[in-house]
Amino acid sequence: MRFELILLGTSGGAPTAVRNCSAAMLRTETTDVLIDCGENTQRQLLKAGLGMGRVSDILITHLHGDHYFGLAPLLSSLSMQGRSRPLSITSPLHLRPRLEALLELDKYPLSYDLIFHTVCAEAPVQLPGTGDLEIFAFPLQHRIETNGYLLRERQREANIRKEAIAKYDLPYTAIKAIKAGANHVLPDGTVIPNADLVSQPPPPRSYAHCSDTVYFPELAGYVAGVNLLYHEATFLEDMAEDAALKGHSTAKDAARTALAAGVGQLVLGHYSTRYESSAGHENEARKVFPNTVAADDLYRFTVPFQSR
Repeated sequence: MRFELILLGTSGGAPTAVRNCSAAMLRTETTDVLIDCGENTQRQLLKAGLGMGRVSDILITHLHGDHYFGLAPLLSSLSMQGRSRPLSITSPLHLRPRLEALLELDKYPLSYDLIFHTVCAEAPVQLPGTGDLEIFAFPLQHRIETNGYLLRERQREANIRKEAIAKYDLPYTAIKAIKAGANHVLPDGTVIPNADLVSQPPPPRSYAHCSDTVYFPELAGYVAGVNLLYHEATFLEDMAEDAALKGHSTAKDAARTALAAGVGQLVLGHYSTRYESSAGHENEARKVFPNTVAADDLYRFTVPFQSR
C-alpha cells in the first residue's frame, strides 16, 4: 500500500549544478499528485523514473517562477505523448492567463482538458479529492499569496470480525450499517456494541507541504499530527533576519513547527543557492526536532502502511 514522497527539486530561487527548482510527487496506490513544478521538472521526472500517466492533479503553492515555470513545457510534452484524460491544476490567482498565453505560442492545441481551480486559502479549506486522497489547502505567509497543501488518505471502512458473524449470526443486510458504526440488535432485543463487531481500520496516512513561508505559530495547527512534513529551510539561523525580510524560514524555524505540530518526520528543502551542502540545515534542525532529514534531489520518503 504505497504512500511515497519523491522530491524532484530542492533548490530555492534558482537551480544549481546539483539541485533543481521546487517540485515534489506524492504517490499512492491509486493516484499521483505533483506539487509545484519549477523549471526542468519534466527532466527530473525522467531521472526519477516517474511518469505523469497517473497524475490527476497539480498543486501550485504560489506564483514565483521557481515554483511553476516548468508547467508550460510539461503540459506541452504530455500533449505530444497523447494524453487524453483531463488534468486539474490548483493555484492562487492569475496562473491560468499566464499559462494560456504561453501555450498559445505552440503550434498545436493540447490533446486534453485543463481544469483550473483558484484557491487563496485564508484558513484551512478542503478541496476536491482525487483517488484515495483528501486534499486541503491552508495559508502560508510569504511575500505573495501562498498555499500550503495537506494530502491525507480517505478513512477506510472498519472490518467485520469473522468470529462476530458466526457468534451473532449477522445477516448480510446489516453489514453496511455495522461498518458505518451502527450497533446490532439481536432478535431478542439484545444490543451488541459496534466495538464488539468490527476491527478498526489503520489511521489514514498524511503529508503536508509547506513551501515558501516565514515562521508563524498557527502553522503548526494546520499540519498537526501529519506523518510527513515537508518544510522550506531557505536559510540557516545566522541569517534569520534575512529570512524574515524575504518571507522565508530557517532550518530551526521548520523544526520548531514540526515539534509543535507533533509530526512523524520532517523533510527540509528549498535551500538558498549560497549553500553547497544541506548538512548544516540538518544539524541545525535536529537540535530541535531529531527526526529530520535535509533532502537532496530525488530523495524518497515512504510512510509504511499499518495493518489492521
